[in-house]
Amino acid sequence: MRLLNTIKTISMPLKRLFKVGLIVSTALLLNACTSHDIEDYQGSSPHLDLKQFFNGSLTAHGMVQDFSGQVVRRFTVKMFASWEGNNGKISEWFIYDDGEKQTRVWNIVNLGGGNYSGRANDILDVATGRAVGMALQWQYDMVLPVGDTQYQVRFDDWMFLVDENTMINRSDIIKFGLTMAEVTLVITKQADADFSNMIAADEVQ
Repeated sequence: MRLLNTIKTISMPLKRLFKVGLIVSTALLLNACTSHDIEDYQGSSPHLDLKQFFNGSLTAHGMVQDFSGQVVRRFTVKMFASWEGNNGKISEWFIYDDGEKQTRVWNIVNLGGGNYSGRANDILDVATGRAVGMALQWQYDMVLPVGDTQYQVRFDDWMFLVDENTMINRSDIIKFGLTMAEVTLVITKQADADFSNMIAADEVQ
């Protein structure tokens, strides 16, 4: 969702990844065996309620890996989430290992029955999500600038609730049906922190 996934985080490594990714024969065979279904988590616990977990201040630590598994970038995130009824807002502030900073704001709608929709400033159209048991799967499209070219890619974004304060978020970045890169985050609730003042600072700018 995040974090849930950012344009500038992966633009530099993807310039190399897309060139290599055009040679797809072997990679297609590998990717064909890796899919799983959100319904596989029926009955698992703890139960993931997006509104309950993403509420208040949170932090995350993450990394980006290329198709070979090499770590190509690391980052930290501060988040602040709030809800009015079934409508949620999650503000995210990223800091990367090279000092680059980025902000993303998600607007989430709880559609009921474990189904969610979401929009963000750098997401194409609407993200769709479904929660079952301890897991939630988001799927959405994003345009990534790579050099002088833009590529539309698909994010397959999975969240797994470890306990009431900890979540693991893993995203596959897909082009031509191939996983070109992976993003992994550990998200932690911060009950003693208050990042809401960062929203006011953004509004002033």
